[in-house]
Amino acid sequence: MGYQPISNYGIIGNMRTTALIGGDGSIDWLCFPRHDSPSIFAAVLDDEKGGYFKIAATVDGDDVIHKQFYWPETNVLVTRFLSDSGVGEVVDFMPVGTSEPQQWIIRQVKALRCHMDFRLECYPAFNYARDTHQTELVSEGAIFSSEAMMLALVTDVPLDKTERGVTANFTLKEGETAVFILRSVDCPGDCNPPLSYDQAFCLFEQTVNYWRKWLSQCVYRGRWRGMVERSALALKLLTYEPTGAIIAAPTCGLPENIGGERNWDYRYTWLRDAAFTIYALLRVGFTQEAQDFMHWIEARCHDLDEGEPMQVMYGIDGRKDLTEHTLDHLEGYKGSQPVRIGNSAFDQLQLDIYGELMDSVYLYNKHGAQISYDFWRYLYQLLEWVCDNWQQTDEGVWESRGEQQHHVYSRLMCWVALDRGLRLAEKRSFPANRDRWIKERDRIYQEILDKGWDDERQAFVQAYGSDHLDAGCLIMPLVFFMAPTDPRLLKTLEAVRKPPREGGLTANSLVYRYNPKRSDDGLEGSEGTFNLCTFWLVEALTRAGQTCPEKLDEARLIFEEMLSYANHLGLYAEETGTNGAALGNFPQAFTHIALISAAWNLNEAIEAGG
Repeated sequence: MGYQPISNYGIIGNMRTTALIGGDGSIDWLCFPRHDSPSIFAAVLDDEKGGYFKIAATVDGDDVIHKQFYWPETNVLVTRFLSDSGVGEVVDFMPVGTSEPQQWIIRQVKALRCHMDFRLECYPAFNYARDTHQTELVSEGAIFSSEAMMLALVTDVPLDKTERGVTANFTLKEGETAVFILRSVDCPGDCNPPLSYDQAFCLFEQTVNYWRKWLSQCVYRGRWRGMVERSALALKLLTYEPTGAIIAAPTCGLPENIGGERNWDYRYTWLRDAAFTIYALLRVGFTQEAQDFMHWIEARCHDLDEGEPMQVMYGIDGRKDLTEHTLDHLEGYKGSQPVRIGNSAFDQLQLDIYGELMDSVYLYNKHGAQISYDFWRYLYQLLEWVCDNWQQTDEGVWESRGEQQHHVYSRLMCWVALDRGLRLAEKRSFPANRDRWIKERDRIYQEILDKGWDDERQAFVQAYGSDHLDAGCLIMPLVFFMAPTDPRLLKTLEAVRKPPREGGLTANSLVYRYNPKRSDDGLEGSEGTFNLCTFWLVEALTRAGQTCPEKLDEARLIFEEMLSYANHLGLYAEETGTNGAALGNFPQAFTHIALISAAWNLNEAIEAGG
């Protein structure tokens, strides 16, 4: 079948799981029934063994053009096939907004102009293609049975059984529709009759209405509104409604460098990523998601033993053990091995997480709802832990698999943790160890200036004693650690904006998070530019533009250039390659968070300047 570019995919979901659908009408990634469940379709990780569910037009002798778009203001995906002899489409969605959650994928196939021939291929590969299955044709469609799960493909279109699953060739006249439903069943007798077009259309309307009602909460009315709303819709898909958790991305194993080993599993809840997500959603008016995540965080605090630190990440159900394994039987995307599930970073020490966590709680208390005293008691203990431990070495924000260091970003976010804790205590008159927190906060600040600044480089660096740059320092003005026009900050911006050949981190306005050729992160190979860091650069320049108008112009140009790297649906992966290709897990929450924040602040700055 061959691998599609990562950017070829759209995403659908129901706040429990998601599916990636290519421009050719193929579902190439689906974990079921949850975000972190084993995959059923994983052609993105092995185009031969991974499994897929494809419905596409077949037109003899004609070139078929593929188009994809979202039904306006929704996560309902439309894949259209255009040819000289006819036009057809597949409308894909997971029902939401219904009285009871339905773990279904509904695929509505329609001939829009003239008649059109279609071919269906449904080849499940259960448990990351490790489990065999049996296929049984029934009057309602087909049943796929593995040792651990049973799925039904429900349709009135006749299916043919094959060794891997089922196929079908069918023709639709102009205006005709065929409906296919993929759903779990407990036994073959649970396979309900196929839905009529009217029944499927009713679920479609309910789903469209749900998404439009949800999006109507968005308060953003500035420039680039469509991109901001698409980012919010993507972030919503990455939530897990039963617990309030938020995943970093819905995929695992998509490489940061084609053929390389930097292939990670992002289907878990990083405190850092989720806290940033809350900031972005609160910014544009979505308070319910923030409330749900705060409840999830509070539950994790309840799980802590006295004096125990928080983990970097957890499972969406709160589980702590995310032991990493490799799927050696899978080829990996375009030969990128190993394919990893689980993530060994779960037991790393990353001191920055307390800063992101406290910042999100502070903002939620300010813009969402006031936190409880009992929650504050847990936060108090975490702040005491930060006071006791901020001087440790750690693996840092980028989860290095090399030696621990005194990372400047980690120190910075420990400062944020204590600063926001003090602000929150003052705002709510909570009991606090103010004298100690102020003393430690100020010690951190001075230490960063003394040891995190390199006089020779004239920039803040990655770690104490290092002369390597790190784009994490761009966040300093964003968290109010340093004025955006402070000479040290401006010189750091200048250093980061130089190309890598001159010791900087920026190539064609795109920012690397660090230079892996100079910073030993314990891994082989290179990676793409980091989209989050490029948007951080936009924000840093935007804030500096308050007194330096030319920097505001630069920020706007870089932002507009970044928009051109989104895919055809407005979605971003984690990184961007030298050729502009999407790299890493997709779509990535971090990128869409940073886009929302950059758009908000850039638009405000432009408006303020007239």
